[in-house]
Amino acid sequence: MANLFNTGEVTLNYRVDGSGAEPLVCIHGVGSYLEAWSGVVSRLADRFTVLTFDLRGHGHSSRIGGRYEIDDFVAETLALADHVGFGTFHLAGFSLGGLIAQRLALTHAKRLRKLVLLSTVAGRTPQERQAVLDRLAALMANEPGTHHAQSLSRWLTEAFQEQNPEVIARLRGRDAENDPRCYAAAYRVLAETDFGGILDQIRAPTLVVTGADDLGSSPRMAHHMHEHIPGSRLAILPGLRHSILIEAPALVAGLISDFLDDNAAKRETASHG
Repeated sequence: MANLFNTGEVTLNYRVDGSGAEPLVCIHGVGSYLEAWSGVVSRLADRFTVLTFDLRGHGHSSRIGGRYEIDDFVAETLALADHVGFGTFHLAGFSLGGLIAQRLALTHAKRLRKLVLLSTVAGRTPQERQAVLDRLAALMANEPGTHHAQSLSRWLTEAFQEQNPEVIARLRGRDAENDPRCYAAAYRVLAETDFGGILDQIRAPTLVVTGADDLGSSPRMAHHMHEHIPGSRLAILPGLRHSILIEAPALVAGLISDFLDDNAAKRETASHG
């Protein structure tokens, strides 16, 4: 069941699922909503207590205007975690959510147990930086619906689109509900934020995952994160593009569960001892 929490000028729509001993916070991407995690959460709810929520400007959270900053997202994530009683927690972030998760790990390390970065960005090349800024400029000049239509092939494989027309229709419907100002404000944060140069300061055990065919959150960037975050693990998913939460929730849930499972980690260590 969804709930509402007021933090300052923003009211956040959120859900808490599961009753496991381990707390897990999941942050979605630009133009998305908490339900994007549903396929993953349903497979984790027996072992974790999972907090999902709509970021400011998204879903049923406040459609607040103006300029968004990444520290706004971080502060609201922490306030909500406090509200539901998560003193420390595992944190998973997808795309923009992964940038928010990186920032939280860099600025509030003591709150984190383990960190999962899904289909996110760091260490963009000048060409990659220009490409995302060009998409931001095009978004500012056109209707978000046009942006979403052009992005669909970057997000999901053609095979998945053909085999799941009801999912595509639902995604298009949800996209159409987005507020253009809020979408652009959040996309600017995604386009202009990059922590590639300071990832070595992250101390939480970290898993980095992306699709092998993800053009925006590329395997090269995933390798960059893996190489710069001490002791991190890396998984590149064959045949997948950006929206791995939608196209491969069982696979993603399995990777998260195995990584967060301390006993599994101990077994792995023992097997290599």
